[in-house]
Amino acid sequence: MEMTGSAEADSPDREAAGAAGAVLVPKLPQVEFSLACRELAAPARERKPNAVVQIAIINTQEQSLTAYSYTEIVEGTRDPLFLTGVTFPPEYRICEETRVKLTVYDVKDKSQENRSFLGYTTFSVGDLLKSKEQQLTLSLRTSDGTNTVGAVVVSRLKMGEIEDGEVDHIAADARGQKCTLVCESLHGTTNDKDKSPLMNAVFKNPVCKVYRFQTVDCKWMLVREQMAECTLSFSIPKQLITLYIQEDMRRIQELKDLGDLSPHWDNLRKEVIAHYGQLISSYQETLTELNKLSGSSFKPSCSKSEKYLEFIPINLHTQRMQVTCPKKTDACYDVVTVGAPAAHFQGFKNGGLQRLLSRFEAEKKNFSTAYQCIYYSPENTAKAKEVLTSISQLQPLISSLADQLMQAAQQHSPDRLKGVLKTLSDKTEQFVHALKDELVKNALLALHTARPGYVSKSKSGVCNNVEENEARPKEDGPAPLKRQDSIPHHSEYDEEEWDRVWANVAKSLNCIIAMVDRLQEHDNNNQEPSSEQTLADVITSHSPGDWQEQIYPLVVTLKDCVTEVVDRATKSMTFVLLQEAACSIPQGLFLRQRRDIVFSQALAALACGFVMKLYAGVEDKGFLQQLHLVGLIAQFESLLSTYSEEIGMLEDMEVGISDLQRVTFKITEAKSDDPGDLQPIVSGRRDYYTVEVPLPSEVFQVLPEEIKEGKPLQVYPVLFNVGINQQQTLAERFGDISSQERINQKNFEILDGYYKSLSDKVPLQYLPCFQTQTDLKELLETLGQNIVTKKRKNVEILWLAGTICRRLNGIRFTSCKSAKDRTSMSVTLEQCALLRDEHELNKDYFVRALDCMRSGLTQGEGGQWDDPETGSAAENKPTSRHFYPVALLLVSSHLLVVWLILSLALLLAKYH
Repeated sequence: MEMTGSAEADSPDREAAGAAGAVLVPKLPQVEFSLACRELAAPARERKPNAVVQIAIINTQEQSLTAYSYTEIVEGTRDPLFLTGVTFPPEYRICEETRVKLTVYDVKDKSQENRSFLGYTTFSVGDLLKSKEQQLTLSLRTSDGTNTVGAVVVSRLKMGEIEDGEVDHIAADARGQKCTLVCESLHGTTNDKDKSPLMNAVFKNPVCKVYRFQTVDCKWMLVREQMAECTLSFSIPKQLITLYIQEDMRRIQELKDLGDLSPHWDNLRKEVIAHYGQLISSYQETLTELNKLSGSSFKPSCSKSEKYLEFIPINLHTQRMQVTCPKKTDACYDVVTVGAPAAHFQGFKNGGLQRLLSRFEAEKKNFSTAYQCIYYSPENTAKAKEVLTSISQLQPLISSLADQLMQAAQQHSPDRLKGVLKTLSDKTEQFVHALKDELVKNALLALHTARPGYVSKSKSGVCNNVEENEARPKEDGPAPLKRQDSIPHHSEYDEEEWDRVWANVAKSLNCIIAMVDRLQEHDNNNQEPSSEQTLADVITSHSPGDWQEQIYPLVVTLKDCVTEVVDRATKSMTFVLLQEAACSIPQGLFLRQRRDIVFSQALAALACGFVMKLYAGVEDKGFLQQLHLVGLIAQFESLLSTYSEEIGMLEDMEVGISDLQRVTFKITEAKSDDPGDLQPIVSGRRDYYTVEVPLPSEVFQVLPEEIKEGKPLQVYPVLFNVGINQQQTLAERFGDISSQERINQKNFEILDGYYKSLSDKVPLQYLPCFQTQTDLKELLETLGQNIVTKKRKNVEILWLAGTICRRLNGIRFTSCKSAKDRTSMSVTLEQCALLRDEHELNKDYFVRALDCMRSGLTQGEGGQWDDPETGSAAENKPTSRHFYPVALLLVSSHLLVVWLILSLALLLAKYH
């Protein structure tokens, strides 16, 4: 489990907390307390202690001790005030009889191997709860219990109790130390009691830290930081893998349904089917392994190269900072942290998706020549997939509407009949429009030539054309044939047949419309019976069965025409994709698998962010209006360098984030409030996915009608990248950063377009209000100027993009290679900047607040303080001896080159 305020996401104490499972137990009072020490004995005359407290729970029945947590280290004082407090959540079943042991150590450096015992004390939870002062002062004893070496002050914390100018009593005893109270909770208390079942359905194992900082007017603000895992880390990828398998199995069946093909094409079809089979087998194996997993809801960075976990995003967590200020409205700031979506198992030796796809498209023409295939451009291939998607969506819809039309006719309901007919007309028009494309006609011609026994009759075809042209009136001229490069046309094939087929659909619909008009007109003319007719005659002459009997044959004809069009169009588009797959084996299917993996990670992160944003905004009318009128911006902040393997990760991430444009969301009404019924559901195929987000009935009913009716909700993903580590320094001096510049420019245009669309459709007063009143248009202009400015490590791009995203009510994501060091630093810095800019954090508290939020960035367990990006310090010591400080070498580029050559030689010699 990883908290954005902690660099070491995979530390065992957090993983143990994550294994506790879902917090779906009745809410019980939580025991929370802060710690401070007084008059600690100095370990040596020359220095004061660097104190740290270990908290442990004593099991009196089993006579055992369970280590629970540590405070941060407070250096160089005999009276440390610890910023990290303690919270015992309900799942620990704490009662008044529970005894807690506090052990104080002196830490000489950042390694618990060099710590020395100072003293310990114990107390019962009941003693703290019964204390009138809500405080205990306990003497610290040595190991033999004879001497006291100071005291520990345990003070109970009550969440939500904050008053103007209130200063905790511990601060008064802290001898001038600035007061910052922190409590840590594995349960994660929240004020949103009504939303807790909703949140618990998707977000698990929350960890909460609470701080109290001074504002510029010496008041106190309460800041709650809450991180949680997300069940979508696994559920979304598993659903996607299932959809991948189903789609590829359908593709195999569609290839078989092409019927008889000539030996050349039949052999290519068999080869493609075999490769699809291998892909399906691989996906099924991965899905089987994922279904065996239970417990944790996230993938730690140490597992990023595991094959069976390659579809799972790395370290996907949500982070929420909730701020309560005196006399001000509460505010929440959300961010999703996730490792860069990338195919780590496949590696980056040849680059990432962006480079691989560009190279593949350039080489595909040669492949098509070698396989005697027709070359289809990426646009044509995408169009073929779009047609198949439209067919799969519209055919069942048209069939269902036709049945509804029959029911309305049977019920003799003019209003319902008119409404259903209008919808049927709209969908049928979409259907016809989707198929009225030259690609479909040309593909039918190509398929015709691939049938067994086909012999080109070009000569006779030419003669026939000449005769037909001569027979035509001269003023009309010869009928021009629309041709497409590389796509064959054969005159012996009746090209007009396809036009007639899809035109019959429109004609059938027109017949139904005319019949309904005639029936309604006849019905209106007979509303008032003539004097010669009796009422019984009118009733018997207009029985409900009459309408159904007259409409039924026309509806059947429409369905038959649609079926025939679907059959031909499906075969033609399948043949296009057969040729695209045949001329790209095996590279094309390898790239598809890589793209599936990256997209799976990206979609899991997006779904997590969307659900988090939706849950937070279900009562915000302005947000809901923005959601269904325009959609949401999803801003991915990337801190990857453009050097070595990370440029491959960035190339993967670029394609994965771009592919999210094919995703829409839909809000549905959940069957019940059971967590299983509140899980998002993915449907669709590779070119178009829909994520359905169920909401409880009482929440769903208050949504706008457009959302309740199932309107697709758009999300506009944008990616901004600025490398910030040492590798980026090398890239900017000796490498190529053009990919970063291209990505930022391209996504700025998307962001700018979204802002213009939002300005046209939604009043800007519906957007969130901030203390900094900089105009959004001005912020965008500044961002655009920074993107085109040549400046090394221009983090201003990320600051501006993040600010604009929050001002636009968007979803924020922060990523680096593993969502640890760089991500943690970025998120904590952003949070402190928000406290300063939006909540008037005292300037004297900025650095202290930042240090406090980052207090766990380097602490491991068992005495080892590791760098999570490079491994333990002990492991790296032998190698580090051979490297000189890079900061000094950067003074001269010549020295840097020499250093690189010598370092490489030493490494090669070592591993040889």
